[in-house]
Amino acid sequence: MPELNWLKSSFSEASGNNCVEVAAVEANHIALRESESPAAVISTNRAALRALVLGVKADKSELG
Repeated sequence: MPELNWLKSSFSEASGNNCVEVAAVEANHIALRESESPAAVISTNRAALRALVLGVKADKSELG
């Protein structure tokens, strides 16, 4: 995999390794990794990641 420009959430601790990082791989693909295990990278497409995030947000709002 080529060198990727990894981004982490602004909610992550600046000095911590406790976050999920994302990087654009191609026009429609996203790579994800946990900062504690940077060699373990998974990839998905943008639509699947969007569906996951929307599902998590919807579930969170139902919990109140």
